[in-house]
Amino acid sequence: MKGMGRYLKSTSIIDCDHETILRKTQEVTKGEKGAKEKSIFLFYFARDKIKYNPYLPRYLPEHFRASNTLARKQGFCVQKAVLLVALSRVAGIPARLGFAVIKNYLLPEKLAEMLQTNVIPDHGYAELYLSGKWVKTNPAFDLETCQKHRIIPVEFDGKNDAIFHSHTQDGKLHIEYLLDRGPYEDVPVDAIQEWDAAVLKPEARSKILGNKSS
Repeated sequence: MKGMGRYLKSTSIIDCDHETILRKTQEVTKGEKGAKEKSIFLFYFARDKIKYNPYLPRYLPEHFRASNTLARKQGFCVQKAVLLVALSRVAGIPARLGFAVIKNYLLPEKLAEMLQTNVIPDHGYAELYLSGKWVKTNPAFDLETCQKHRIIPVEFDGKNDAIFHSHTQDGKLHIEYLLDRGPYEDVPVDAIQEWDAAVLKPEARSKILGNKSS
C-alpha cells in the first residue's frame, strides 16, 4: 500500500482486524469524533490498563501480537506500543512503531541481573500521525508502576511528543536517550532479537530470546 495507507493496515502482528482489537477501540473511543481526542483515550488505555512487565518472552511474532497483549493485560514497552498502534489504526489514525536505544539509570534489580549493561537497545514506542505530523507516544510505564517507583508518568495531549522523563520525581537520573533507530511499519522481530542478544547474559538468552539466540 502506498502513502499513509500502509500505516492503517492490519498485519499478522499488528492485527487491528482482530475482533477484540476492533471492539476495544470502539469501547475506548465511544462518543469521540476527532483523531486527537481518540488518540488521547487510546494512549491512556494502553498506558494504564496494560500493566508493565519487562520479563515476558520476545522471540516469536505472537509474543508481540496486539490481540495477545490485550488479552494478557500486561506487556513491556514494545508490546504496549504495538497494541497502541493497532488500536490507533482501527480508529483511523495512521500509526507506526519507533525504536530507540536508551540508558536506564534505575534499572530494576531483576532486569539488571539479566543484562550486561544498563543500556536498553530496543525500547519501543508508538508514533501517531496527528494534525499533519508524526507524534511520539510512549505508553510503557503504567500509573501504578510510576507511583511505586517515584517515576514521573508520561502524559499525552494529542499534540506533543510523549516520551520518558530524564529524572524521577525525586530528581534522580532515570532515562537518557542515546540513539533513535527510526520508524518501522511493522515489528522487526529478527532485529529485536539481534539487539537483545548483544546485551543479555548467556543464561538469560534462552528464557527471553528462545533457542534462536544461541
